[in-house]
This record gives sequence, C-alpha cells and structure tokens, in this order.
Amino acid sequence: MSPQINTSEALQAEIETMVMVDVETAGPAPSVYSLLSIGACTILQPRKTFYVELQPDKMAADPEALTVSHFTLEDLLATGTSPVEAMTQFETWLADELSGAKPIFAAFNAPFDWMFINDYFIRYLGHNPFGHNALDIRPLYMGLRGVSWGQSSMRNVSHHYLESRSLMHHALQDAQDQADMLAGILADLKAISSEE
Repeated sequence: MSPQINTSEALQAEIETMVMVDVETAGPAPSVYSLLSIGACTILQPRKTFYVELQPDKMAADPEALTVSHFTLEDLLATGTSPVEAMTQFETWLADELSGAKPIFAAFNAPFDWMFINDYFIRYLGHNPFGHNALDIRPLYMGLRGVSWGQSSMRNVSHHYLESRSLMHHALQDAQDQADMLAGILADLKAISSEE
C-alpha cells in the first residue's frame, strides 16, 4: 500500500495525472527490436491499471532480454495484440482514466521506457499523448537522498520503498511497484518541505 501524499494543490493535480509505465522489449532499441508488453498504472490509490502484450513487429531479439521477460516472439505472434491496436487501447485507457487530462509519463529509467512508448505511438498512431516529457524516478531519489547516480540503482531505491524486493519483469507488476516507489519519494519530499 502506497503512503498518503500531502502536497500543494498544483502538485496534487499533477500527481493525479502521472502514469507509471513499464515495458518489456526484445532488445535495447525500438529501431531494431520490438516492444513486447506495456504495463501502466496511476500513482494514487485506488490504482487504475493497464496491461497489453504486443505482437512483435520485427523478429530480431536479444536473448538476454527474452530470458528476462520470459516471452518468446513466436508465442506473441500468435497471442499478442497488433501494435496499432495495442497503442489505440493504451491511448483510450489514458483518456478514459484521466478524464481527458494530459498524462505525465513516469518510469524508473524513464529514457528507456519512454523511447519505446514514444516510438510506437508515433509510428502507429502518429502522435504521443504523453508529449515529449518524462519523469524519471532516479534523479528524484538522488535529490531526496543526496546520493550519486550509481547509488540510485533499483536495488538501492527498492531497499527504501519496496522492502528490498526485486522487480518481477512483468510490465504491470513492475509499474505498480515503481508507482509505490514514486509515491514514497514524493511523501518523503513533502515531509522535508514541511519541516523547512
């Protein structure tokens, strides 16, 4: 259960539109490898969630990426949702769950996840409902704790907010765990600002 977040009205309104996103992919770059699954959730409770597995749009694969995700491209070709339908479903979910408000993309290591989401939205729908911005948990944690980039790894952040449990490499579960981490960081930042 994520902590309560008490904030200014402006920040509260933004938190209500933040969407934690996690992806599983066939490799490190969308120009070469496919997006395989998308998990997303709101930050605040009660959490609203989205999950889809995609048909690969290319058959290149990094074996390590597939080992981590437990997907096979052949299985997803048979059972996955087409990329255009998956991105349409994601856009519809964003509009429905956020009542038409512009969503704020959030992730742990946001450049990686945003790179795939942006590429697929642009290629398959012609636009990205998140725009060209992404909120990364790692620099927030660095500022909060006064630590180096190396000390803002998943292992260190999860120690403080997830009782040291590891991510499961299931896009929806990981998005929800990362939303707990972001909620914890925001609550800690609020507590510090209240003391000043």
